[in-house]
Amino acid sequence: MTSGHTDGQGLKGHVKKKGLIVVVLLVGLGLTLLRFTGGIGAVTNLSDRNPWGFWTAFDLLCGIAVSAGGFAVASAYYIFGFKQFHVYVRAALTTAFLGYFFEVIALVYEVGQPWRLVYPFFLSQGTTSALFLVGLCVALYLAILSGELLPALFERFGRRKARARAVRLAAPLAVIGAVVAVIHQSSLGSLYLIAPSKMHPLWYSGLMPLFFLLSSLFAGLSMVVVEGGLAHKYLRDCTDDRHVRDADRAVSACGKGASLFMFAYFIIKCIETAAGNNLQYLSSGFGAWFLLELGGGVALPAVMYFIGVRRERPGLIQGAAIITVLGVVLNRFNVSLVAFNYNLPSAERYFPSWMEVALSVFLVALLILAYRGICSGVPILRTHEDYEEELR
Repeated sequence: MTSGHTDGQGLKGHVKKKGLIVVVLLVGLGLTLLRFTGGIGAVTNLSDRNPWGFWTAFDLLCGIAVSAGGFAVASAYYIFGFKQFHVYVRAALTTAFLGYFFEVIALVYEVGQPWRLVYPFFLSQGTTSALFLVGLCVALYLAILSGELLPALFERFGRRKARARAVRLAAPLAVIGAVVAVIHQSSLGSLYLIAPSKMHPLWYSGLMPLFFLLSSLFAGLSMVVVEGGLAHKYLRDCTDDRHVRDADRAVSACGKGASLFMFAYFIIKCIETAAGNNLQYLSSGFGAWFLLELGGGVALPAVMYFIGVRRERPGLIQGAAIITVLGVVLNRFNVSLVAFNYNLPSAERYFPSWMEVALSVFLVALLILAYRGICSGVPILRTHEDYEEELR
């Protein structure tokens, strides 16, 4: 009776999850229709004063930051030779590819006239614009990620010779991808350098490109750890014993790398805040929020990572990874929304509509479904039986 009761609960929970996904997809499709028939104003609270809102903060800034695990793990494995990362290479690249792909999809929603999305590349190149540089690098990196995932695709269809050629290209593509990723991750921070009067002094800095780059590195590595934990729990049928067995070493390596980047970020941020005479703002409400972001979102998980790695506690490392991802999300929202236009009257400040949030949730749901579909059909979380003796 106990076993039957447990099975019944599991089935009921499974049905509820499927029902929730169906609701999210139906609402998202309905809002998509409204967006492209009624215009961007029909689903957002954006305006000429506030042209960038929730979609920029969440889909662009957060999405690209947590997708940095692709270039971080690929660089560590192919360029620096850290073989313990092998178990996460394909998973990180897949997450990065889907993250960047759905970012392009999100831009179709966000741009007022989406058919002009390609204009900067062909009709009105603004080569001195940081936004043009971001767009160019995102397009290039998406193509590079496609090339890095070709070995897995060729394995799926039994193309041994094509796979061999693709594997030989993996290291060169990792080098090029790292260069392109570093450029556009830092360029995202450069977008806000032109608005010193609009951003609160605690967040505005001439070092924003460096801060965006460093935070993307520990955000990406942390997302790899979070994703790995979720995959082992919910995609166990897509993994193999080797992947599970080697996961702890990869988790420890990601935690070690993330903690180093986080300590560097924290130290530079503290020095820069003091050198910029911004300590006076710490006693304000914005100061308390800033300390929460820096202390709770950076310092705390950095220490947790350090202890987890030293004492070989994967659970603590995974907890630190979750906090780190949330901390980076908080930072991106602070930079683009909370601390931006902070001096405007509350009546004139932007606040997202529920439809903006719902459409972002819709895109995230599509990303998760795509990830599951890819992992089910392509050897991402497992080693193909024909190549079990090879270590990519």
